[in-house]
Amino acid sequence: MLLSLTRAITKLLFRIEVRGREHIPQPEKLLVISNHESFLDGFLLGLFLPIRTTFVVHTTVLDNRFFRWILSHVPHLAVDTNSPLAMKKVIRLLEAGGSVMIFPEGRITLTGSLMKVYTGPAFAAARTGATILPVRIRGAAKSWFSRLDRDFPRQVFPKITLTILPSTSIPMPDAPRAKERRRLAGEQMQHIMQEMMFASEPSNTLYGAFLDAIGTYGRKRKIAEDMQLVEEDYGALLKKSLALGRIASKVSREGETIGVLMPNVTNTVCLVFGMSALGRIPAMLNYTAGTSGMQNACTAAQIKTVITSRKFLETAKLEDTVSKLAGLNIVYLEDMRSQFGLADKLWLMAYALRFPRCIAKMNNPDAPAVVLFTSGSEGKPKGVVHSHRSILANIAQIRAVIDFSHRDKFMMALPLFHAFGFTCGGIMPLVCGSKVFIYPSPLHYRVIPEVIYERGCTALFGTSTFLGNYARFAHPYDFYTMRYVVAGAEKLSSEVRNLWMDKFGIRILEGYGATECAPVLAVNTPMAQKAGSVGMLLPGLQHRLDTVPGIDNGGLLRVKGPNVMLGYYLFQAPGKLQPPENDWYDTGDVVSIDTRGFVTIQGRVKRFAKIAGEMVSLETAELLASTASPDHQHAATTQTDTHRGENIVLYTTDAALAREALAQAALKTGSSELAVARKIIVVKALPQLGTGKTDYVTLKQMAEAER
Repeated sequence: MLLSLTRAITKLLFRIEVRGREHIPQPEKLLVISNHESFLDGFLLGLFLPIRTTFVVHTTVLDNRFFRWILSHVPHLAVDTNSPLAMKKVIRLLEAGGSVMIFPEGRITLTGSLMKVYTGPAFAAARTGATILPVRIRGAAKSWFSRLDRDFPRQVFPKITLTILPSTSIPMPDAPRAKERRRLAGEQMQHIMQEMMFASEPSNTLYGAFLDAIGTYGRKRKIAEDMQLVEEDYGALLKKSLALGRIASKVSREGETIGVLMPNVTNTVCLVFGMSALGRIPAMLNYTAGTSGMQNACTAAQIKTVITSRKFLETAKLEDTVSKLAGLNIVYLEDMRSQFGLADKLWLMAYALRFPRCIAKMNNPDAPAVVLFTSGSEGKPKGVVHSHRSILANIAQIRAVIDFSHRDKFMMALPLFHAFGFTCGGIMPLVCGSKVFIYPSPLHYRVIPEVIYERGCTALFGTSTFLGNYARFAHPYDFYTMRYVVAGAEKLSSEVRNLWMDKFGIRILEGYGATECAPVLAVNTPMAQKAGSVGMLLPGLQHRLDTVPGIDNGGLLRVKGPNVMLGYYLFQAPGKLQPPENDWYDTGDVVSIDTRGFVTIQGRVKRFAKIAGEMVSLETAELLASTASPDHQHAATTQTDTHRGENIVLYTTDAALAREALAQAALKTGSSELAVARKIIVVKALPQLGTGKTDYVTLKQMAEAER
């Protein structure tokens, strides 16, 4: 009677919802695991899980009279996690066919994300062959029973959800020593917990996720700033989003794709959320692509209207470029503001701001949310259509493996038309409660470190080239607040990695992605790092490696998952969505994956040269150049050769680099002599795209012109 009454009162107060009851297996030799958000967690699981289990608690919990009273009503086992004999008691319980509940993190989260997962529970599961039942607790961290810092807004009775995931198990790892088996089992438990955190995230739209964040943190939370150096709160961003969305709706129809030609400022992000709210699809145009590149992008996505700003075009010296765009309705925000009349202001102040969820025209997570464009580094840009689900899924995948939280402040200098900048810099901070500084250009190598220092940023995303330049110009103390530096879009050079470690004591986390995957596919993390790799694939992704003739160590990577695009808009078939074949995306990259799951990029299929019948990676040729001349930039391409098939041509900024040095580097690294470039051409600077990637199309044209 008392138990039923307690359950009823708790369910009423916290609006408890239990999902996934159908996943509960037979309660024999069952290990229930869960994330740990608050002091309420064990109490909630004991009340609402339809399984009677023995709870494993730390001996110090029994020192508290309240918890001692609660535990007196349920089976429990008090263990000292510092004792090597602690897990033996758990193993005995499981081997006897009992059900055990344990928190693998051992402690309540201080970040809101997963913390360190201990190896003991994993080894116990592997040793006994127990069935593992993951249960995700969501919402308890918002209560006054959590251990998040005082800056996190608390609620007296937040809504709490318990999500029961499908059961799994951990086979005993194959390793010669017990210590190694224990470590490998712990890694598998970490993966299970990460999959649980990702898979239990609810579906939403970009605008809906933005409103959820406002509901959690409040409209007065300072959240974003740009070069105006005014830190704006959620309320101000919501007001801007609704107003800009209303403006965009005046020049478009619902469901239409609209070109967005705007700089890195908070207004651009607000425009994206506003268009999302009112059912328009922003297409982020790359203003560094020139008239031809933007025209091709607009043709592929059948864009008829482009929203831009006169002030931006003037500052970026793009007036002439934009004036040459044909067949487009160019709309300037400065002109549209004058058309925001009294009726619009009444709509905004009396209705939209008061009832922001009611104005949403789009509530389908699977509908198109944004069109991003490939860099065009290997041809005409393609329009990559992402749904609300794919963007938010990628954010959930990232947060499952890296503990970005409300305490972080992102420095986002990558352009918002870049998938990396859009998802990780424009959307992720604002839907997760992290602060963000949106900087207009990644090329201001002297200024960006100073801004990071002044504004106390804790997370930085960039390419290897950009990070190398920031490090060269930064003062050793500029990055004293930095928690995470993540590199992507191009291979991280060992020189840049070492420079950051030697000068700032910061380990760069290298990742890997593609615009088509929203964009992150894999990333090294503080808890799972392997130098030279791009980390492990994110939770929720399936993968396969297809054989590539001539390549023994690796295969062509194909992936399938919730963050994969809806499809392409191609220049050859404008406006017609071309979905991935059977939902599998061909990355075009040759990779190898080791037994622990770390991914190493061997090179792009298109970036292999076929020399005398052998496949040679152009990235290996670049690695040899970097080994021989670490202080300069190098890029390799191919040149047709009637006798050998192809030659490797190396472009370098080092006038002293010779083939002999490359040959010595090949001996040093154990690389094939075929990777030594046939020709070396000295240039003042390598051609680059606006995203910071090397422009290999231009390099290929230069090489063929040298024949």
